[in-house]
Amino acid sequence: MGKSSSDQVRNRRVFYIPGYDPIHPRRYRELYRKEGADQAEISGYEIALKPKPKSENYGWSVDAVIDDMHVHSDVEVLVWSDIVRDSMSTSIPATYLQLVRTAWVYIASGALWRLMKLRKGPVIAALYPVGMLLLQLLLAYIAAVVTIEVGDAVLFPYLGMIGNVISLGVAVAVFVGLLRWFKSKDGKFYAYYLMHDYSYSASSRGANPPELEARIARFSDAIAQALHEDVDEVLVVGHSSGAHLGVSILADLIRQGRVPAGGPALSFLSLGQVVPMVSFLSEAHRLRADLRYLSARDELTWVDVTAPGDGCAFALCDPVSVSGVAPDDKRWPLVFSAAFTQTLSPERWKALRWRFFRLHFQYLCAFDRPKDYDYFQITAGPQTLATRYADRPPSKSRIDRAVSKYTSIAA
Repeated sequence: MGKSSSDQVRNRRVFYIPGYDPIHPRRYRELYRKEGADQAEISGYEIALKPKPKSENYGWSVDAVIDDMHVHSDVEVLVWSDIVRDSMSTSIPATYLQLVRTAWVYIASGALWRLMKLRKGPVIAALYPVGMLLLQLLLAYIAAVVTIEVGDAVLFPYLGMIGNVISLGVAVAVFVGLLRWFKSKDGKFYAYYLMHDYSYSASSRGANPPELEARIARFSDAIAQALHEDVDEVLVVGHSSGAHLGVSILADLIRQGRVPAGGPALSFLSLGQVVPMVSFLSEAHRLRADLRYLSARDELTWVDVTAPGDGCAFALCDPVSVSGVAPDDKRWPLVFSAAFTQTLSPERWKALRWRFFRLHFQYLCAFDRPKDYDYFQITAGPQTLATRYADRPPSKSRIDRAVSKYTSIAA
């Protein structure tokens, strides 16, 4: 069995935890295949994918030759897209009710103002669906009013009150039809998608719904099993909302004594995290307790990578410290920037700068001017996460002061 003290990796298990995403996990395989090939060509190494036999979790295998070493990695996606889809299967009126409830939770609790002290980008991203949905509602209302006025002008002289009734009926159809049209085009607007995303955590004020707790337990079992296999590293990658799931999964794993001594190196890479959107809420006792616990453990290495260019993430915000739960013996995470403006060429940065959702996935993509962050070397290269960043200092511009109003870790 691979030993946690080894700094070389020949075999690795990777568990990728997506964010709030209803899409089939094959999109992550195709993203890895395409971007991995691009990064290999840029950086001068070899990487190839092949399908994995069907199992409980969707995945693929990676064979790479990096620094003259052959490395085999098995990647699995810890799927919770079915939970996401179920949470999104609401009517238009229900979505507007979510809007009111979510806005109330963040504003009345004071969480919104404290989040703005960290980074304005993700707060603006959180306010975007509120503004967009209200704009859609206003446009539908204006269209309905115009329909009534035109209908009355045309029909009333001939049909009297019947003309008014017809105008009103047509106006209602226009109002409902336009709202349905906006929802059908949400692949471009992202208003409903983001509203459901923020509402999912706000609806329970930061506590995990029962179905999510059950899935966290399943994910913990899968990782625990991998820790008893003949591999050198078990790497957990949590992107966006998947980062705070990763925190709870790994905290449970260690608390339960399921990390074997002398087993594979256990590594955690959080990317583009939005932890404060949940940990700043009043009932997020479980997440805050997990953040505090995990930050002091020596059973794992935890590296947190964000970038100020990603307007959807809390860039360079230490998720433990800003949540107000940092213990005196805090060790993790190591927080540093992927520095998009430096690791992407001016031409590439110009092309991506205003594509906010695409930039939120840049951590999983190729960089044409890579520095020390390379997703494919981390997931398929010959070094453990601990070895790769053993001498890496944290970013000086990180935010590591307590900001959250709610710091309780006991329910």
